[in-house]
Amino acid sequence: MEYYIKEFTDYLVAEKNASPHTIESYLNDISQFQEFLKKSEHAGKFFDFKIESIDRLAVRSYLSFLYDKKFSASTMRRKLSTLSSFFRFLCREGHLKNNVVKTVLAPKTENKLPSFLSIDEMFRLIDLPKGDGFLALRDRAMLELFYSTGVRVSELVSIKTEDLSRATQIVKVLGKGGKERLLPFGHKCSEALAKYIKARTEKLSSAKINTEFLFLNYRGKNISTRGVRKIIGKYVTTGNFPEKVSPHSIRHSFATHLLEGGADLRSIQELLGHASLSTTQKYTHLTIDKLVETYDRAHPRAKE
Repeated sequence: MEYYIKEFTDYLVAEKNASPHTIESYLNDISQFQEFLKKSEHAGKFFDFKIESIDRLAVRSYLSFLYDKKFSASTMRRKLSTLSSFFRFLCREGHLKNNVVKTVLAPKTENKLPSFLSIDEMFRLIDLPKGDGFLALRDRAMLELFYSTGVRVSELVSIKTEDLSRATQIVKVLGKGGKERLLPFGHKCSEALAKYIKARTEKLSSAKINTEFLFLNYRGKNISTRGVRKIIGKYVTTGNFPEKVSPHSIRHSFATHLLEGGADLRSIQELLGHASLSTTQKYTHLTIDKLVETYDRAHPRAKE
């Protein structure tokens, strides 16, 4: 199986131009499925593992295994999609005759609305990093850029200094599928970035390190997605926010506040880097909920 995984990895890099984050996610999903097959012996004994022995029952059993482990429906759907892509590739290369994964129905997901912060809460979160030290200036700039652009956390950690233009207040990011997009950011974000970049230059000079990535960890190396999540988690705890806030919550806040401010869905779609408008349309539900709440509170007939 390792041979097929290696071929699939090469395909993701060479033909699909997938990001390192996407490739890692795919390989983790496939490895988990492989471990399940070996333990359950759905594809033969451990010493006689045969990929052509994987059938529809094996895939359904894997979904049952994930269900028992309390994985969410959306996570199960993602893992199933990964396996379908893997098997489709194996069929294309002639290693398998049929893609058995596509015959298995994916579990239904709940239509959950994304969590987001109010404008006041978002401002309070951004104001939490205090002081003029390197880490405080970095965290402030990071939060400002998150909220100003709505980037994904994987996109944020991949930004290089050359991608940023403070003169035009535009940053270039590399999104899903290797698609580039140019995103504007505001004056407050530009100010925070200017202070951070100065501290960043001093940090690299004193540490005698050279790196092209914009956001760095305390050692002067490019920061990881895990590191960003830990930083935001720290400020969420410090600020006593009532709900769990993640980098994705800030992205949702960015989109929701734009929509509430009068931006059209097509523009928001472009800014978020969504391939489909239907993905962006979920934010209309958030705005409608707010309109109904305002109506119930303000309209005389709604109070009776």
